[in-house]
Amino acid sequence: MARLLIKGGRVVSPADALDGELDILIEGGTIRRIAPDLSASADTVLDARGQIVSPGFVDLHVHFREPGDAASETLHTGLAAAVAGGYTAVCPMPNTWPVIDRPELTQAMIEKARRLGLARLFPIAAASVASEGAQLADFQALKQAGAVAFSDDGRPIKTAALLRHALEEAREVGARIIDHCEDPALSAGGSINAGPVAERLKLRGISNTSEEACVERDLEICEATGGALHVAHLSTARALRMVRAAKRRGVHVTCEVTPHHFALTEEAVERSGANAKMNPPLRSAADREAILEGLADGVVDAIATDHAPHAPDRKTKPIADAPFGVIGLETALAVTLRELVHPGRISLARMIELMSSAPARLINQPLGGVKEGGPADLTIFDPDLEWTYSAADGRSKSRNSPFDGWKFRGAVTCTVVAGKIAYHRP
Repeated sequence: MARLLIKGGRVVSPADALDGELDILIEGGTIRRIAPDLSASADTVLDARGQIVSPGFVDLHVHFREPGDAASETLHTGLAAAVAGGYTAVCPMPNTWPVIDRPELTQAMIEKARRLGLARLFPIAAASVASEGAQLADFQALKQAGAVAFSDDGRPIKTAALLRHALEEAREVGARIIDHCEDPALSAGGSINAGPVAERLKLRGISNTSEEACVERDLEICEATGGALHVAHLSTARALRMVRAAKRRGVHVTCEVTPHHFALTEEAVERSGANAKMNPPLRSAADREAILEGLADGVVDAIATDHAPHAPDRKTKPIADAPFGVIGLETALAVTLRELVHPGRISLARMIELMSSAPARLINQPLGGVKEGGPADLTIFDPDLEWTYSAADGRSKSRNSPFDGWKFRGAVTCTVVAGKIAYHRP
């Protein structure tokens, strides 16, 4: 079996209480030894001096568009973007065509990803058949096929009754319901956040209430059922307060936020147009500040990209006509360092927890650590490397990023998946 030796990096793994300059010897997809100044022989030696070696990043929320929209992304291009961003595992949402609501579709996706040999793939299956909100999908069969959670992402679980049933069924199979919290009646026809920017651009806005009304519904039903709820891409201060209060009551709820929601506000739409249009929309400065506080005080459980590629011709349409969504896999680390770590809002260890061990726990996978005998999934990054992001040079098939042209400090230099180098920065 091939042996890989990583020398001299600062190994930071909060889940293992590990932080120090150490060498890591990998063989056959497994970490064999962790110690200072290892002299073991190896087929490949990586010099990681001056860099951080962390558990591989895990993304709870991506859209790879396959099957059904190869013009925007494929499993191959999406997984290539993932490893370039330091992600060793990703969870694609089921809103493809056809919707991932059957075991054979789930298995087909997993098998294709395995053949590609890039990041690990853990599908999130549809909560309802065709995500239409009429009847639940077969959770037991989907879980056995490899699904790690259930969601109708792109839309909320349609009714309170269906959500209750979904939470009860998911509890029985030991999985979470991930909900896209939005009241469609309140957001219908909206393009961006309801506020001064929408008024200036003469666009119909999406109010905070649309998200908050759904979060409130979900939390009440989650508390009543004892199920496990995960709130996707949370974006408002009040929604965060509701989640914080529910956690204090012992409700089994978790939440994620995205780099674009903690880095940008609604004003970004005036600069980037449709490349800053997503759902939920970029919110006010006060909402952004609340999210930053939630990341620091522990209410937010994970950072997820909500990587949502669209073919370029669709994002060049007027804002009102363009689809929702932005790409984010290749910029997530850099944005997080810029907005959270470099300014001292959170520690490096907290960032690594939010991007690796915490999301791994939420999908019940034995990832997110660096320990002898554990899986050799590692992200190596230089926190001080200066670079400029060009969406046109990215590995994603799409270019719809609000961060195009931004200068950053901090970049992934190498991604190791199951002991193999899946990405090495040119």
